[in-house]
Parts: sequence; structure tokens; C-alpha cells
Amino acid sequence: MPFAGLNPHRTFAGQRWLAGDEELRNDAVAEETPVALLFDGQPHVVMMASPQDLEDFALGFCLSEGLLAGPDDLLALEVLTHPEGIALQLACRPGALPDLGERRRNLTGRTGCGLCGAETLAQAVRAPRPVGAGVTLTAQALQAALAALGAAQPLNAITGAVHAAAWCSVAGEVLLVREDVGRHNALDKLIGALARQGLDPAAGFLLLTSRASYELVLKASMVGITTVLAVSAPTGLAIRMADEAGITLVAFARTGRHTIYTHPDRLQPLSAVEQPAVLP
Repeated sequence: MPFAGLNPHRTFAGQRWLAGDEELRNDAVAEETPVALLFDGQPHVVMMASPQDLEDFALGFCLSEGLLAGPDDLLALEVLTHPEGIALQLACRPGALPDLGERRRNLTGRTGCGLCGAETLAQAVRAPRPVGAGVTLTAQALQAALAALGAAQPLNAITGAVHAAAWCSVAGEVLLVREDVGRHNALDKLIGALARQGLDPAAGFLLLTSRASYELVLKASMVGITTVLAVSAPTGLAIRMADEAGITLVAFARTGRHTIYTHPDRLQPLSAVEQPAVLP
């Protein structure tokens, strides 16, 4: 299939059927593109991703996967387009990279996959990094961020097809958002953006539009994020991983409700007077 370019969405014609009526319409559709990461010219992994914020994605992937210790280890990054997709050429500080021969991920990472290309159980289930104390949050702050997130997702507003990862302040302000067709990619892009802007991941909290899976909790732990809020359900492994890492994991976040699964000491409960009505 030909490469569609760097636009994260394109317009396609479609015939919509609605309650017995049909109409021809043009819809904005999210693109997913093969994105290859190469270290000093050597291929490491190909991921299906939205073709935007690729510099953030490359750095965030390196940090969340433990390939680089910090953003200063990445010396140069070049985005190259090819007929088949996009190549991200990374030049790293000598000695900064681990032995990639032991961590090959040469299979294509599908849009929704965080472990595609892992060849052993040890690669698939890595131990998290313990996080620090972080900040104390209120339920009001979590709810405020949740309410504000929709307006901060321009690509999803156009296409309805992408995930978002947002970094939020202690007060619940949505400060930084990255979108992608893959939830893991969205988080990697956010991690890369935080690192490139010199922001401390432990000074706020992470809001995800997806379920809370093990891989997302692991990525959060690798960069010191202490609280993860997800709009959908957690997995059992994600809960155990968050507990081991010291992460406060909150899921099923909806207007007026959320469920805290691990380390609730970082969350102050709503008072009886301030508690909003729970919607059905």
C-alpha cells in the first residue's frame, strides 16, 4: 500500500445509512502508518502509528522501553519518508544503548499492541521501576482533568478514532496531550514531549483514554509517573504492577466517579458536601 504522507488524517467518501435513509458524505479518517526506529542505521522495531509528533514518539519510546537513560543520550534524530512509510534515524551517545541484539523487536508492532516483537517471556514481562513519593491529589483534580480532556483532543474530534495520553497538573489542568491510533504510542509521544520540554513527570498525573494495561503502567513507572488515571478498566497484571511500582492506579474514570485500585494515600477523598452526583 502506498504511503499516505505525514497528515494524520485524510478524507474518504462513504455512504451512510441512518434509520433507513442513505446519504453520500466525506469523512475525515485517521491514518495509521508504518514507523521504523533505527539506531545508528540498524533497524530495531516498526510500529503502526499516527504520523505526527514523531520526534516525541522516538524519544518517548526510548525512555519508556529503557533503551536510553535520559533525553541527553539522544544526540540526533532525522525523520525520513519512504514510499512504504516513515523511518526515524536515531543517533545516540556512544555507550548509551544496551545490547539491542538481546532486545530485538523486529516484528511489526500493530496499532493496539505493546508487546509485538518480544521474543521471550522475560522481554514481555519486565520489572517496573519503583516511583517516588510524587504529589498528593484531590478527586476534584482528577474529575477536572477528565472534563477538560475532550476539548484537548483535536485529532479525535475530527476522526473519532484515536487515543490520547495527557499530563495534568495537581489542580487538574490538562497541560500536555498527545494523540495516536495506538494507546501505547500516545503515551510514548507524551513521555517524549515531557522530556523534550524538561517537565517533571512526577509533578502531575497521567490521564489515559484507554484501559489501564500492564504495558502502560510499566511505561509510566519507567519515567517516574506516580498516578495513572484511565477512563476504562484495568487489567489484573496492571494492578499488580502498579502496586509493586508504588503507582496510584485509578480506573473507570467517568463524570462523578472513579475507582482507586492501588496506593490510595495519594488521593484525598471528596467531602460529602462537594461530592458530585453519580451519573448512571
